[in-house]
Amino acid sequence: MSKKDYYEILGVSKDASEEEIKRSFRKLAKQYHPDVNKEPGAEAKFKELGEAYAILSDPNKRRQYDQFGSAAFEQGGPGFGGFDGFDIHNIDLDSILQEVFGSGFGGFGGFGGFSGFSSGRGNSSSRRGEDARVTVNLTFEEACFGTEKEITLNLKDECDSCNGKGGFGEKKCSTCGGNGVVLERVQSLFGIMQTQKTCPDCRGTGISFDKPCMDCTDGVVNKKKTITVKIPEGVDSGYQLRLARKAHAGLLGGDYGDLYVDFNIAKHPLFEREDTDIYLELPINIVEASIGCKKEIPTLYGNVYLEIKAGTQNYSKLKLRGKGIKTPNSKTPGDMYVIVNIITPTKLNRKQKALLEEVLEEGLDDEEAFKEYNKSLKKL
Repeated sequence: MSKKDYYEILGVSKDASEEEIKRSFRKLAKQYHPDVNKEPGAEAKFKELGEAYAILSDPNKRRQYDQFGSAAFEQGGPGFGGFDGFDIHNIDLDSILQEVFGSGFGGFGGFGGFSGFSSGRGNSSSRRGEDARVTVNLTFEEACFGTEKEITLNLKDECDSCNGKGGFGEKKCSTCGGNGVVLERVQSLFGIMQTQKTCPDCRGTGISFDKPCMDCTDGVVNKKKTITVKIPEGVDSGYQLRLARKAHAGLLGGDYGDLYVDFNIAKHPLFEREDTDIYLELPINIVEASIGCKKEIPTLYGNVYLEIKAGTQNYSKLKLRGKGIKTPNSKTPGDMYVIVNIITPTKLNRKQKALLEEVLEEGLDDEEAFKEYNKSLKKL
């Protein structure tokens, strides 16, 4: 599956502001709107523009896209919902167009029957189920390498008695002819256009019943559900996964809402994280710093030996390439940085003190820093 560049689709840079993204979408949406542009491919381009804007105009989705690319929204991706770059079932282009162009914009036939948009389980996207949010606790290592977690939630689910329909003796709604919508002509940005409105009698379902179901309310019941969450490698605090159609069932056969998963990542006793890089503070004594040494240190991938060169200064930063964190959107892991912390002894025994005094008598102030200090001191 090819990866989509949503910035390229909208013709903006990766650091574009929200206003620049919106302005570009307005321009291109007018150009490719199927009621205006009858060229082959205009309709597909218009859908693609809506898809790109739906992601880049949402800060959370944009952050996921910037970190993981279009893989963050592909069906079967690591813990994400959606397909072909985004979960197209949840794009409400009517809302997007009204947000960008204003409420006077009549839409494009409501998008209710527009080749894939708002297709869902039912006939009306307005019956979509509510979204849900849950926080999952992860260890530092689980966040770095990815894992699977089972979570149990109380959710509204489809009624088994009526199969989520809400009643028995199903028949076609006489008002809308079973379409769930009625047509209405409105004045819009592009002139007189025909738009769809939810049928007031069947509330968009396209059906009516001889007898309502007594086991549910509008086709849904409360259930306890266990969901397996596939967590990709490299997630961090503040990151959010969206599981498409894993939350509450919609009313009267409407589509399921989305489940948003936040993460609480435990601190590591030694490591600190900055994006994909790992930091470790390594204490060494003053002798090791002076004459050099070799230290065994932990990494995410096992212990390694690190050479500390003679004359290493306090807070020197040593780099271990490729020992950091990997994300699905990066070809190689980040790096690990070891920060040297030279510890000055505070409790010396007699022998240790005597040895240091002997070294001191040999003279340790011939370093350039001492020379510069003494030179400046003489000028006072």
